Amino acid sequence: MFSPILRGRVGRVPLHRNVPRIFPTYSAWCAPAFTRPFTLNSPLLSPPTRTPRFTPPKERLKILKDRLTPKENIYTIPNLLTASRIVACPFLGYAILHGNFHVATALLVYAGLTDLVDGYLARNFNMSSVLGTILDPAADKTLMTTLTITLGMKGLLPMPLAVIIIGRDVLLSLSAFYIRYTSLPEPKTMARYWDFSIPSAEVHPTMISKVNTALQLVLMGVTTVAPILPIDLADPLWYLQWTVAATTISSGLSYVFSKNAVRILGQGPKQGP
Repeated sequence: MFSPILRGRVGRVPLHRNVPRIFPTYSAWCAPAFTRPFTLNSPLLSPPTRTPRFTPPKERLKILKDRLTPKENIYTIPNLLTASRIVACPFLGYAILHGNFHVATALLVYAGLTDLVDGYLARNFNMSSVLGTILDPAADKTLMTTLTITLGMKGLLPMPLAVIIIGRDVLLSLSAFYIRYTSLPEPKTMARYWDFSIPSAEVHPTMISKVNTALQLVLMGVTTVAPILPIDLADPLWYLQWTVAATTISSGLSYVFSKNAVRILGQGPKQGP
């Protein structure tokens, strides 16, 4: 009756290969355990490398919330193109301040083309993201602020109009920082606040804001290109400046009274800043 075991020893057949014939419940994954040498360095005999540390309940809850917080891919082509527009703004301002309007015009054309391309890719190739809804308007405002300040310093843009445009953008920026903090899921830390892969709120520009942005871009573009054109555009620019002043004030008020301008993720529509 012991012939299978004896044959396993005498016939130089590993013992664990005969065990399944004797014990049907034996599983194959246990087999390597029989063939490991029992030495002092064996993982079966050596103590654990470290003693498990007790984690307080609050810290465990914090780690659990951090792991369960939904994240998204922010490294998309539209977001990279939008970021390149922001990077180009200091060079654009430097060119305007030094009177190099040919380089300024080229950078302005680049900004307009990348704005069109990233919007097309986001809509048609499923590359949209919550960060994109914040980064794209931020890039437009950075470009607009750069043009407003530098053109105003060069005397090409009326200072009262520059104050209206900059003042509106500053108020909206402060509101965006406040909304980001209030809509960020717990725990509210600085690392999580600046981690834009954690979406918290979506910004939906109002219609008057879109019209205002387009008119501001037209005004800044024409004002930037005007010094290198052979024609006088003083009168058309005067009417355009008054129009932009009206739309800038109207768009700022629209964010205050609109209920759909900002939506907190996981909740319904929330009143805008």
